[in-house]
Amino acid sequence: MDEEYDVIVLGTGLTECILSGIMSVNGKKVLHMDRNPYYGGESSSITPLEELYKRFTLPDSPPESMGRGRDWNVDLIPKFLMANGQLVKMLLYTEVTRYLDFKVVEGSFVYKGGKIYKVPSTETEALASNLMGMFEKRRFRKFLVFVANFDENDPKTFEGVDPKTTTMRDVYKKFDLGQDVIDFTGHALALYRTDDYLDVPCLETINRIKLYSESLARYGKSPYLYPLYGLGELPQGFARLSAIYGGTYMLNKPVDEIVMEDGHVVGVKSEGEVARCKQLICDPSYIPDRVRKAGQVIRVICILSHPIKNTNDANSCQIIIPQNQVNRNSDIYVCMISYAHNVAAQGKYIAIVSTTVETSEPEAEIEPALELLEPIDQKFVAISDLYEPTDDGTESQVFASRSYDATTHFETTCNDIKDIYKRMTGSDFDFENMKRKQNDVFGEDEQ
Repeated sequence: MDEEYDVIVLGTGLTECILSGIMSVNGKKVLHMDRNPYYGGESSSITPLEELYKRFTLPDSPPESMGRGRDWNVDLIPKFLMANGQLVKMLLYTEVTRYLDFKVVEGSFVYKGGKIYKVPSTETEALASNLMGMFEKRRFRKFLVFVANFDENDPKTFEGVDPKTTTMRDVYKKFDLGQDVIDFTGHALALYRTDDYLDVPCLETINRIKLYSESLARYGKSPYLYPLYGLGELPQGFARLSAIYGGTYMLNKPVDEIVMEDGHVVGVKSEGEVARCKQLICDPSYIPDRVRKAGQVIRVICILSHPIKNTNDANSCQIIIPQNQVNRNSDIYVCMISYAHNVAAQGKYIAIVSTTVETSEPEAEIEPALELLEPIDQKFVAISDLYEPTDDGTESQVFASRSYDATTHFETTCNDIKDIYKRMTGSDFDFENMKRKQNDVFGEDEQ
């Protein structure tokens, strides 16, 4: 403890572990502490099942029909990885992929008029989909071709659209797309949570739809991947990376105080000792006085003994309920995984519903999603506050991450990581900096 570090990291959530891994690869001396005895902080996976019952203070223990407790690994924060997204890039560049196995999520669905439909992901599927009428399909196909060919560096591909000034609302108008198609394009392909994106320049949306299509092209069933044994494997993979590069880890280590001098962080005090540092990274729970509440998310973990109806008996899927379909301002998400991912007992499924809270009755808000899952064997309801830092950390050198939002993929988390990296180092995040050095100490037995 009584050493000098470049960076101290508090909390082993995914954001913190990735930053700790990158800083270590970049030659920084890192100390990583967590007051909990387990990895993952807010984003951990809970095992055995008995532990989940305890955590949500349910009076009983799991019934025998749920199988062995140890067969369960339940994520507290449900998210999938975009096959072509930033987190997969981070995993590939750092070669943390060697510690993990992934499966492709079997389908992506969207809710319309009380029913769910597969999100058409190819031209063939678009033409066969019941989401649209015949003429609508042709217009949608034209739109998809336009997006696929769009290149912001080549004005010949613009077709009269200016990526910096034309709004997305105008692009939809140009292709004469109806409201239902706009709903599923904006929410199930571009993965926006609200409709605010309609009135800003269209480039970001076009790039998001491209990311979806390119991710889909990699594996075909859906654009999403999910790690075997649950998301708790991700922070641990990056923690191993940090350790290989000399990072020091301490779990179950209380944090008594963050030591400041003249408004700068100089160290962290734990059990009477002070470890000194130049910079500090932490999740919001370690610095309540430097974060503000930015809203709430409700997440409901549901254990099922059956696949979700109308998903073609998929072992895993995502369902998006666009806000317009249920008169809300933000979408409702369902992530479903199962025994096929080594996170549940044989024949069991875990569906997690999440959304941004908008009223004083959060549980009533997610009713449309719960109806799709019936019958539900057991549910666990969590309402979490969302926190964001009150300043950018450049003055104090204390860099807080943001709470995990309601989205069901890691793109917003990766944006936060890139943002913190830039504020800490003063330079733009570059995936090349994450490349492992050729002679790093894998230990031959790991090859």
